[in-house]
Amino acid sequence: MGQKMKITGWVAAGAFAGVLTTVSLQTVARGTVAPLPLEELQQLAAVFGMVKTDYVEPVDDKKLISDAISGMVAGLDPHSQYFDKKSFKEFREGTTGRFVGVGIEISQEDGLIKVVSPIEGSPAYRAGLKPNDLITKIDDTAVRGLSLNDAVKKMRGEANTKVSLTIFRKDENKTFPVSITREEIRTQSVRGKVIEPGYAWIRVSQFQERTVDDFVKKAQEIYKQDPNLKGMVLDLRNDPGGLLDAAVAISASFLPENVTVVSTDGQLAESKSVYKAAPEFYQRRAGSDPLRDLPAGLKTVPLVVLVNEGSASASEIVAGALQDHKRGLIMGSQTFGKGSVQTVRPLGPDTGLKITTARYYTPSGASIQAKGIVPNVLVDDTAEGSPFAVLRMREADLEKHLASGQGPESKDPEREKLRDEARKRLEDEANKPPQDRKVPEFGASDDFPLTQAINELKGAPVVASKSQVVVENKEEKKDN
Repeated sequence: MGQKMKITGWVAAGAFAGVLTTVSLQTVARGTVAPLPLEELQQLAAVFGMVKTDYVEPVDDKKLISDAISGMVAGLDPHSQYFDKKSFKEFREGTTGRFVGVGIEISQEDGLIKVVSPIEGSPAYRAGLKPNDLITKIDDTAVRGLSLNDAVKKMRGEANTKVSLTIFRKDENKTFPVSITREEIRTQSVRGKVIEPGYAWIRVSQFQERTVDDFVKKAQEIYKQDPNLKGMVLDLRNDPGGLLDAAVAISASFLPENVTVVSTDGQLAESKSVYKAAPEFYQRRAGSDPLRDLPAGLKTVPLVVLVNEGSASASEIVAGALQDHKRGLIMGSQTFGKGSVQTVRPLGPDTGLKITTARYYTPSGASIQAKGIVPNVLVDDTAEGSPFAVLRMREADLEKHLASGQGPESKDPEREKLRDEARKRLEDEANKPPQDRKVPEFGASDDFPLTQAINELKGAPVVASKSQVVVENKEEKKDN
């Protein structure tokens, strides 16, 4: 099962996604413990003692031990992590899709915070915030200069506390304050709509606990609006992943029953698994199939799946399953390439360990670790191309990333050259007027890849990329 988040933007998406993971949430009783290396443990104790007695100022015992555990785990790979009390709470919020805040999806524009969409029924929604509103101040803090994450932290807080937002509404050319009482928010990881008669778009931005239920609800709404769909676009761009059971369920929504969706292989017996398109592999409660009310048309509707460098982990599982079973055409850019599974084991009531326990494999037996899913049709971000795609971090760029097991990797000098050129273009882009450097929003009328996906479904010409270069790594195959 897996956990991931999203961020808006061309360059940042892949790097952010790479920090996130496909995670299995488990508590496992360990029957045996490996022999302890006594000499090394004596060294650790000696260092601990020296720091306590010799360091320039006193250091808290718990902090020293916590930092030692963090360093040990961080040295394994980019996705293994020790959770202290604060980070464990944030992690759980990410997987459940619940947090305390005002309830808005945001991005950055001109140094300010832009409201992409208020979450329906949230405090921000009830307060009348609208898409494209700009937040200029949070309480007494000016937003300009704040990072997106810092702005999020300031708007979150304890339930039933107030936060004051200063709003600039461009289309009315007015600025006004809004006082909002924070509540527990349930994020919406699924959006969708009928693009035009016969063609629909569903976007999954993260695989959370509520994603499957929200997906079923959105599919029902779409088919109620247009029962005779001729084609659908499943949008997984910038989806950094999430819970494995949710990814299996979304795959099963489109696939024949009981076909393989993904398999995993690792050192532990529990890591050697095959997940199929059947309720027992994704249901959270025995005897309850969350997909039972899905429109039957989803099994046969012509399908295009949109991906990019920010599509990682659980979203790569879905794309790989649909591609291998030839259920959908994959379009966009080569995905992030995170083909490993992390298991979360609680260490106590409020701390835990997230550790890489397996690689995952697509139905054909291919590992995409450090490679990703290569689309059937490469399509650029915009009609002008994908000038900054090469700057996005991918799994293969992360220090200490898990290898595919097929020998040493080498850097592509041509890609490094392209990165240098892209950095110069990015500097030029930053000097343009704000109206000339806005990031297209997914699902909008000027969403170039979505337009190409609809063209593909209609049988109309598609503008394929002439400049994208597939990053080649040797594939590792597993016998199923």
